[in-house]
Amino acid sequence: MEVFSKQELRREVLERLNGYGRPSDEEIYREIDRVILSDGHSRYGTLQEKRMLREQLFYSIRGFDVLEEYLQDDTVTEIMVIGASKIFVEQNGVLKKTDKTFFSEEEVYRLIDQMIAPLNRMVNESVPIVDGRLPDGSRVHVVLPPVSLEGPVITIRKFQKGGMTMERLMESGEFPPELAAVLACLVRGRYSILLSGATNSGKSSLLNALAEYLLPDERIITIEDSAELQLYHVDNLVRMETRNSNTEGVNEISMNDLIKASLRMRPTRIIVGEVRGEEAAALLNAASTGHSGSLSTIHGNSCRDALRRLETMVLMGMDIPLRAVQGLIASAVDILIHLGRLSTGQRKILEIYELLDFDGQDYQMNALFLYDREEEGREGRLMAAGRLSRTERLKDYGQMQAYLQAMEVFDEKYGT
Repeated sequence: MEVFSKQELRREVLERLNGYGRPSDEEIYREIDRVILSDGHSRYGTLQEKRMLREQLFYSIRGFDVLEEYLQDDTVTEIMVIGASKIFVEQNGVLKKTDKTFFSEEEVYRLIDQMIAPLNRMVNESVPIVDGRLPDGSRVHVVLPPVSLEGPVITIRKFQKGGMTMERLMESGEFPPELAAVLACLVRGRYSILLSGATNSGKSSLLNALAEYLLPDERIITIEDSAELQLYHVDNLVRMETRNSNTEGVNEISMNDLIKASLRMRPTRIIVGEVRGEEAAALLNAASTGHSGSLSTIHGNSCRDALRRLETMVLMGMDIPLRAVQGLIASAVDILIHLGRLSTGQRKILEIYELLDFDGQDYQMNALFLYDREEEGREGRLMAAGRLSRTERLKDYGQMQAYLQAMEVFDEKYGT
């Protein structure tokens, strides 16, 4: 089936659907069948080829066209569209170019409208960048000309169906199974945790998995640019999402606005999907004034680099001396976890530090776990580097004994 023929068939199906108002899936399939069979049974190939064409036409009308195949494939974690002629996917940790293309850029724009319209967001030449999410929770990012010189660009970050869990992360080898019990103690002990790493290093996945350890009597507020976290087990949950400004450039609701609003909603914990700017100041103030146990992510090359980036972000929202900012960070952040990708493409936890204080010159950090890089003939592994220094919260929340047992099990298996 030629691409041109497929486009003609699609137009004919849409013409037949004009009188339906909001057609159901069954009605769309019925009209597709009528169009395919209208010119005879042999024109569009074998029965199997007709079935494939039937699905392609349906997805071009109700689904996401040529991308639907990759959205349905659980081994694909990222989809990247560059103009009409290039589609790349990350599959099983490997980035590769596919043999799929769009018929024209018009088809790409149509797909973008289909993705963004239900979100009550706008994207055009005057607002050429937008973030959103698909119905299955996948994150979509769009960049249009004139910002993009290669035509419309779509990047889709997919998430595991049913949410990312600790079990799935352990199966993927992101960290030793014995570490899960230690992380559970830190979360239940109400330590404020900051996850750092590069793009697609697994920060959001680990954040989602750590939420498994939240207690059922806690009230959780999540704040995100585009809602991604899937906390199915949390009952007392309030999810909030930012809003872009309208065509007049007003009515924007920022992360900063939402964090401030969350403080009036009696949260037990505040979970911020990612801090990128001045909202970092509001998050740190919340974490250091009675809302311990907050969780968030940040881009960074290491735990220490994440702290420096956090300083810059806080200064964007607060006109105070750098020393005061550093003291605020030291009092608000308890645990730093850094994730990265190895040369094989596999995600790993590389560092876990306890942030103790700021001595006026540098942050005082206590290494808890460090990844021992692989050597020739030996696979790398995460090793215990020390014990938690500040254990008051473990005792306060009944986690001390569980922590000691978890560390003993880890040491027996992996040593120090």
